[in-house]
Amino acid sequence: YTVLSSKGHIRDLAISGVGGLGLDLENNFQPKYEIIKDKKKIVSELRKAVKESDFIFLATDPDREGEAISWHLKETLNIKDQPTKRVIFNEITRERVLEAFEHPRDIDYNLVSSQETRRILDRIIGFKLSKLLQNKIKSKSAGRVQSATLKLIVDKEKIIDAFVEEEYWNVIAAFEGFEASLSKVDGNKVDLTSEEQTMALVESLDKEFDITTVEVKDRKRETKQPFTTSSLQQEASTKLNFSSSKTMLIAQRLYEGIELETETVGLITYMRTDSTRLSTTFSDPASKFIENEFGKNYKGTIKKAKKGINIQDAHEAIRPTDVHNRPENVKKYLSKDEYNLYKLIYRRAVASLMKAAIIKSTSVTLENKNTEFKATAQQLSFDGYLKMYTYEKVSNTTLPVLVEGNKISHQGIEQTQHFTKPPQRFSEARLIKEMEELGIGRPSTYSQTITTIKKRKYVTIKDKKFIPTDQGKLTIEKLDEFFSQIVNADYTARMEGVLDDISLGEDQQSRIVSSFYGSFIPMVENANKNMEKLAPKFTGEDCPKCGHPMVLRQSRYGTFEACGNYPTCKHIKQNDKERVEPKTTGIKCPKCGKGEIVERTAKKGKNAGKTFYACNNFPRCKNMLFGEPTGEICPKCGSLLMKGNNDEVICQSTKDCGYKKE
Repeated sequence: YTVLSSKGHIRDLAISGVGGLGLDLENNFQPKYEIIKDKKKIVSELRKAVKESDFIFLATDPDREGEAISWHLKETLNIKDQPTKRVIFNEITRERVLEAFEHPRDIDYNLVSSQETRRILDRIIGFKLSKLLQNKIKSKSAGRVQSATLKLIVDKEKIIDAFVEEEYWNVIAAFEGFEASLSKVDGNKVDLTSEEQTMALVESLDKEFDITTVEVKDRKRETKQPFTTSSLQQEASTKLNFSSSKTMLIAQRLYEGIELETETVGLITYMRTDSTRLSTTFSDPASKFIENEFGKNYKGTIKKAKKGINIQDAHEAIRPTDVHNRPENVKKYLSKDEYNLYKLIYRRAVASLMKAAIIKSTSVTLENKNTEFKATAQQLSFDGYLKMYTYEKVSNTTLPVLVEGNKISHQGIEQTQHFTKPPQRFSEARLIKEMEELGIGRPSTYSQTITTIKKRKYVTIKDKKFIPTDQGKLTIEKLDEFFSQIVNADYTARMEGVLDDISLGEDQQSRIVSSFYGSFIPMVENANKNMEKLAPKFTGEDCPKCGHPMVLRQSRYGTFEACGNYPTCKHIKQNDKERVEPKTTGIKCPKCGKGEIVERTAKKGKNAGKTFYACNNFPRCKNMLFGEPTGEICPKCGSLLMKGNNDEVICQSTKDCGYKKE
């Protein structure tokens, strides 16, 4: 066997055709593909390997995206006569890989069609909306999933802006050894909204309280289900302070394999899943492990996997591939972050098969005239799954011995003023949870979607919470005005359901794309006609070249001042700092023969502040050297000679040439 990698997708929709969509609109929206620019070398190597092989196995990731990559490989690598099969496994271990090769199958073209439909729809929406918004309001991009996600953040901010705080008061009675909080007045929920009202109530109370109930009962804290993609990202955010993108990057490494003593082993199963199901391959040995490690009374039962309208259940939950690969045993082979994430996944999966923790809960009710006060305490009586999942704690509190029917005198009553608070902004963990609950995207898209809205500067992060920028708010305002049928959680979730139907062979790609295009394009045309174009911001100065007003413009490098008469006039105002002309050495560049070698100072990167020498014909010529040129030419290769360390005169092209002047 020769094992080679395509390193992900090798081709994508072309940017040719009407609107650069890469679709033949006259031929049932037939997609046109082209090889990704930086994958051409890989494709060439793979084609050569295919010619020398008599059987091809396609072993890409076990999801729609992986299925599509396998199909693209088969289509692109000129696999004709050689027999080809698809193998899938959701853990990269010796046993599962060998098992997969014993049960190869054909490419599932329904899965391929589902992925292709998603890509086509996202291309149509992305290209059409992005171009429109760039032209009208200078927003960088829009998309089916990213805009629905941004809308969640913007809508939450609207609620926060409209929030009006309300005053309320808490009352706490202090007794010997404990405190009790006011819970009811006249049998109703407490509603104290002013100091006068609160003081009147407190002054009406007697010194003694009646102990009306003392209730002691055991309460179960059930173990959590093993991780899905969403719950892993949420828990890693709150427990390890990882961003979703960092979590998925580390999980990918743990899945692909870590070099242990004698072999490379995938430590976890496939990390893109919405299922909490565990296979008996893991649950049986894990249950025996729990019994041996902690005792029979800790071994729980396998819980039913979560079911829901948005759950595909294509792969089991994220779990360790081998329960005997304890985190502490493999720690020396892992980085700190890899170890912490693996430990979180390992402990969650094992703990999900353990018994619930039992907490002894005590609740006491005290009455005084028309009021009711409550005091509570809790103690952990059986740690259960918490023995393994140490990320959760139980605070132990106690109450003195209290007897129903007795009276007890208070030692003081305190009243404190409070104000209601607006709802919390989304943290990354809470946003992912909301996306999952509403069906916005799929496990593989959560991290990339959040990265995109950050990158587009539609949101800022403050105290680990998302705040929409003015540009983010404007983007959603315009999308709400002209594309409300598409940019919302309901539509995005319904579309995910349609894609599921295509993957099951219950709907057709051509029908979905044609129907969508027919309804979407009129919306775009209406927005092009009626969306107001954002007026430029004037600087108050006139262009020194043509006299038109100067305006502020944006580029990837930041804000700059330019003539408002662009493209007729292309004047750009230089920074106030005087431009320093590079110092010439008078040495002609031997690489291009046109420019001269000049002295420059690096402005950024690890060499910031250092002097280097380069051709002034940049960017046409990228000749550069970190050493003072002597003006001499290397007799061996024709490059410049320069002064190196200890005043050695060496060839600029040290790696390739190695010439050193004696």
